[in-house]
Parts: sequence; C-alpha cells; structure tokens
Amino acid sequence: MRRGARGPTYAKARRSLLGEILDWMLAPLFLLWPMSVAITYVVAQNIADVPYDQALSDHLAVLSQQLRVENNRTVLQMTPSAQAVLRANETESVFWLVLGNRGEYLGGDRQLPLPQASMTPRPGKVIYRNDALRGFGLRLAYTWVDMGLPDTRPALIVVAETTEKRTQLANDIIKGVIIPQFAVLPIAVLLVWFGLSRGIAPLNALQQRLRARRPDDLSPMEEHTAPTEIAPLIAAMNDLLERLSGTVSAQRRFVADAAHQLKTPLAGLRTQAELALRDASPEEMQSSLRQLVKGSERATRLVNQLLLLANAENPSTIGLASTDLNAVACEQTTDWATKALAVGTDLGFEGDEDVLLIKGNPILLAELLNNLIDNALRYTPHGGRITVRVMQRGDRVVLEVEDSGSGIAPEDRDRVFDRFYRVLGTGSDGSGLGLAIVKEIAYTHHATVSITDNTHDGRVIPGTRICVVFPSEGAVDRDDSEHHASD
Repeated sequence: MRRGARGPTYAKARRSLLGEILDWMLAPLFLLWPMSVAITYVVAQNIADVPYDQALSDHLAVLSQQLRVENNRTVLQMTPSAQAVLRANETESVFWLVLGNRGEYLGGDRQLPLPQASMTPRPGKVIYRNDALRGFGLRLAYTWVDMGLPDTRPALIVVAETTEKRTQLANDIIKGVIIPQFAVLPIAVLLVWFGLSRGIAPLNALQQRLRARRPDDLSPMEEHTAPTEIAPLIAAMNDLLERLSGTVSAQRRFVADAAHQLKTPLAGLRTQAELALRDASPEEMQSSLRQLVKGSERATRLVNQLLLLANAENPSTIGLASTDLNAVACEQTTDWATKALAVGTDLGFEGDEDVLLIKGNPILLAELLNNLIDNALRYTPHGGRITVRVMQRGDRVVLEVEDSGSGIAPEDRDRVFDRFYRVLGTGSDGSGLGLAIVKEIAYTHHATVSITDNTHDGRVIPGTRICVVFPSEGAVDRDDSEHHASD
C-alpha cells in the first residue's frame, strides 16, 4: 500500500492528572455557584419579608383597636394617635382598608385587593399575600376581627405596602453575600491548585527517581515512604521489576549457556579444519572433513533448537488453530520409523480412531514430538522399544512417549526440563535443550508435562514415560468464555 494513500494519523493527546482533578473539582463548583446565588436570593427575600411583615401586623393591630360597636353595627373611630401612625406610613406607600361585619366600607383605599372568596375568615389570624395594584407589586396582610354581633361575619382589615423596600433589602443582602465571593472564589481556586500540586508531588518525586535509575538497576523501590494512594502503584512496579529481573537473569543465563554450548562444537570444527590444512594423507583429510560435517550438523541442530526455543517462549507470535493431535503424532512417528530401524529400535504408534482436536500449532506440535522421539532414541539401547500413544481422557487429550531405556531418577525429573541440563553417566551427545523445548511448547498450548515410571500390568519396568496433557478444543473454548465472562 502506498504511503500517500493513507490518511494522517494523530497521536492521542495526553491528559494531565492535575488538570483532570481540577476539572472534576472546579467544574461542579462553577455549575453550583449560580444555583447558590439563586438560593441565596430566595433566602434573602424571605429574610427581608420578616421585619416588614411584622410592621404590617402591627398596623393591623392598631386598626383593629379603632373598631367599635354602635347600634349593632361596626364603626371605625380613628384616634389621633392611630391617624398619626398611618399618616407616618403614608410617605412609605402604606395603604389600608376596613370593611364592617356586613361587608360595608368603613375607611381606607377601596381599590385594595380583597381576600379570595374561598378563604375562610379566621379572627385573630394574619394572612400574607403578594398581589399587584396599578402595575405595582404589593404585599398584603389580612385579618378578621370578631365584634360579637349575632348573625354577622367578622370585620375585615387589610393593610398593604409596595415591595420596593423589600426588594432593596434583599438586593443589599445578595450584594453583601455575593460580592465577597467574587474575591474569595479565585483565591479558593488558587488554593485548590496549590494543594493539588503539593498532593501530587510524590508522583513527581517517583518520576524523578525512576529517571535517575541506571538501566540495569532492577532493585525494588521503597514503599513505606510513599503515600497510601501511591503504595499500590509502587507495589505493582516492584512486582514488574521483579519479573523483569527474573527474565533478564534467565536471558543472561541462556546466552551464557548457549555460548558455552556453541563453544565446544566450534572448537572441534576449528581443530578438524586445522588438521585438514596440514600436510596429511588423503585418508586423514577425509576423516577430518567427515568430522567437520558432523560438527557442523551438531552446531546447526543446536542453533535451530535455540531459535525454536526462542520462538516457543513468545506465544504472541504463534497462532493456535483446531488441530488433530492424533494425525500429527501418527505422521511424526512414521517419519522417525526409518531412523529407529537403523539403530535397532522398535518404534510404534497407538492412536485413537477418532479425531482428537486441540487448539494448537501443527509446526510446534511436530517439533514437540520430534524432540520427545529423538530424546527417547538417544537414551534407549539397541533392541529397545518406543511407543507413541495418543488417547482421550474426559475433556483432556493425552500424548505419551514411552521407552525402555535406563529411565530418569526421581531427583532428576524436574531438572531435565532446564536448559542445557543432561543426566550424568548417560553418554548421550545431546544438547540438553530437547525437553526444555517440549516444556515451552506445552506451556504455549496450555498443556502440562510430567515424567513417570514405565509401568505394565501394574508392574514398574525399565524405561521412562513422558506424558503431555492437552485441554481438548471444547475445553479451551469453555475456559476462554469463562475468562471473558469473569472480566
């Protein structure tokens, strides 16, 4: 594909942890601040109503004291002091109205709104209501006075005033509360930013400590000096460093062992080459050349095994598909039959007639069998017997390679899977990588490898049985589905 045909790619912008925290803290603050202003305004209006409502209630009390009963009728007799109080309030836009026990007009402003018809008169009770008159907002206070006249209703007293003074007081309260917030809010934002900057300082210190480390320093970091919130991160990093240290150490040992193992055949090749260069007879030169060929074959096999082991250790590059293990085992056993006959070994195969499917890589499975059969041929004496067996056990598929060799001592059965480890006294010229490769390939296929004694009819007979247990294809699918469900 041409480069020009591809669209441009953009790196995902990195988010700042400090900016993320500030966003989540300050965004709700700025959203709630207008709500706080609205609530404060409502509360301020309620606070402003209290003293002015009390003044209206006092006016109602003054007017109720001016009512008299004459000739079974309610009359309003304003005393000079009451008139003075009401006149004093007239400059402050205070209005009043008095209706008698039959609803007749006794005094005041006739245009004041009356209580709603559904409102039940309750003598002595003061009721407040907001209304409008001539386009001006009014605050009204009602009360009823029982004059003791039979078959009549109580007298009604109404006092009202405009709402300008209340609005002004509410605005003054709002200004006294909100204006300081304009100065306090930026200071609060700066303090929050400063506090968060100090709070994430341990992260910056951790970053500096990591940058100051040498590339080969994989020692764990101190956890007890870190804050509680960062301790799990440091613990996870220490776990990663520990695993990385183990991997690096294993790679170093692997390289050292590989170099040591390659040194021997290379030294032999050099020796044989030097012998061939001398003035020797044609027979001696032919012998040296044959040794060169054998040495190069051993070195080539060792290099191939090292490459195979490296590939088996990287499961991400290996594709697993539905594979018939029975067919793979039968094919590889057949390929080794000629070499087994050449060394006088009886190589047989016992398989199931059915297809035994596993999730596997045919190439790696073939290498696993090649190493098991090759290992068995190396340690089985002339005239011995090797059996490759594949069978189904429940939801597992079992591969067995059984030989009649000298066997492996129980104390060596775990160590033979280590790289370059060979059992002493066997006389074999193997590289010590065969069973290590088997173990890595089995691990890649979610299989287990074990070494047991060779038994027949309940009796232990000479030899070794290496058993590789694979999950069947259906079992692997179920395990994957359960794993995804748990995630």
